Amino acid sequence: MLPDKCQMALKEWAVTVDALARGEQVLLLRKGGIHEDGKDFRVIHREFLLYPTYEHQKAELLRTEHQSALEAVLAQPRDPEHITFTHFAAAAEVLEIDGQQQVDDLAPHYIWTADYAQSRLRWKPMLPLSVMLLRAYRLEAPVTAPWLPEYGGCTSWVEVLTDVPLGRLEPVLGDAEFQTRVDAIKGSLGLAVAAG
Repeated sequence: MLPDKCQMALKEWAVTVDALARGEQVLLLRKGGIHEDGKDFRVIHREFLLYPTYEHQKAELLRTEHQSALEAVLAQPRDPEHITFTHFAAAAEVLEIDGQQQVDDLAPHYIWTADYAQSRLRWKPMLPLSVMLLRAYRLEAPVTAPWLPEYGGCTSWVEVLTDVPLGRLEPVLGDAEFQTRVDAIKGSLGLAVAAG
């Protein structure tokens, strides 16, 4: 059962949040932010708000066909003193990979360049790369909260000061389409897929 409010948020590039929100992508590749506790990423929350960030995202880090999505995201008006949450996500599965070929095999399923995805694998090479398979949901209405200095910096998880009401959550993708995407991702890694 999905919650009706949430305080935890996962920071991710606004263009990637947009891809998740449109159902274009259902995965995130994470190893952690520079200021993470222990400097490595852990999936400590399975359900969270998607917190769009604007630092570090650049057109040259996206595949050519996705660069216009970044232009569209950057053209939208935004208030740096506030955060607007529009989507919630639940991690259906978290896989760990540690090989260059595995990252390349996932390329059809993400918007970034293969070089950028590989850079996430190469950072702290002794640690595996987390592949989060996310089911994204639209909030019933966007919720805007004040930005606080403690939300800044290169961390993945943010605890929002007040509970964010989610309202009636609407899945971005239907059950069958989401399972098809998950099966395709797992299949590209040579993993077993759901029977059916």
